[in-house]
Amino acid sequence: MPIARSPQNPIITPQDVNASKAGWEVIGVFNAGVAQHRDEVILLLRVAERPINDNPDVYYTPVYDAQTNRLGVRTIERGPNVDFSDVRVIKTPDKNYLTSISHFRVARSRDGILFEIDDKPAVLPSSVYESYGIEDPRITLIEGTFYITYSAISEYGICTALLSTKDFVSFRREGNVFHPDNKDVVIFPRRIGGKYYALHRPSCSHYGKPEMWIAESDDLRLWGNHRHLIGVREGEWDGGRIGAGAVPFEIEEGWLEIYHGADADNRYCLGALLLDKDEPWKVVARSALPFMEPEEAFEVEGFFGNVIFPCGVLLENRVVKMYYGASDTSVGYAEIPLDDLVAHLVRGSAEPSPTA
Repeated sequence: MPIARSPQNPIITPQDVNASKAGWEVIGVFNAGVAQHRDEVILLLRVAERPINDNPDVYYTPVYDAQTNRLGVRTIERGPNVDFSDVRVIKTPDKNYLTSISHFRVARSRDGILFEIDDKPAVLPSSVYESYGIEDPRITLIEGTFYITYSAISEYGICTALLSTKDFVSFRREGNVFHPDNKDVVIFPRRIGGKYYALHRPSCSHYGKPEMWIAESDDLRLWGNHRHLIGVREGEWDGGRIGAGAVPFEIEEGWLEIYHGADADNRYCLGALLLDKDEPWKVVARSALPFMEPEEAFEVEGFFGNVIFPCGVLLENRVVKMYYGASDTSVGYAEIPLDDLVAHLVRGSAEPSPTA
């Protein structure tokens, strides 16, 4: 498939963003929500930062304290009982911590490539459910309001919370809308048959797997009638876990969803789903193979390499314009012809749904 990556990739890197606090460093700017607002392209960036650490015997873990409403630091001594094998997580005998904490920053562009990034965070952690940070925003425009789903991380697990805004200057918190552990929530941009719909990815018990579900709502806040949508395919590119990427967008054939899949080695690639326009819990077609894989150096190497991960796309003149996180480090940009993406799908390739 012809995929045109920007020659300016990565278009945003950690060096382009200042830390929110003195003595801290930005280690990742990635997984951005995307919106068109007036004559600008808006990116709501996930900015991951941490305290600068020059002590080899300890690790300074950033944590938000809801009681003081401040970002603080917890000191963890390195030792045989502490697991640092995953660069993203510290596992101690008592509990797990993240090695960085994320907030959201607004970036604006006239041409969709060169962005001006706000000096200060737009949204910071603000509750006990966000003590380890806020991550991976997805933006849906519904009747003049932008609704933003995101992962709220804490010792209680991973909730999905909701923000709303009309201007990307002020934001209203709508609370947690999916209980832990649940993430990769994207809301469809209009009612279908009188209901709102959202894709989500619950983290199951030892009986289930991290797969994609669909739910419905009357008000965007209370969600029910949860149904399994698609599963992982063991031994294939999406055999480890799958989840929604961009917000679904409507085309003549139905709803097109770009999703991410990871294999057993945590290599993240991109596929697509075509969902029925009137009954979006029905899968019409699915990628048999990924249409995009981590290939460029900035996609293969980074904080957590071999990862491409989109949280939003724009559709213009039958071209899918995709902003994606690369290696949990930076933002890349690529364009894919819509007709080629649809032709890549295989009808009848999805397994039968238990609710079909």
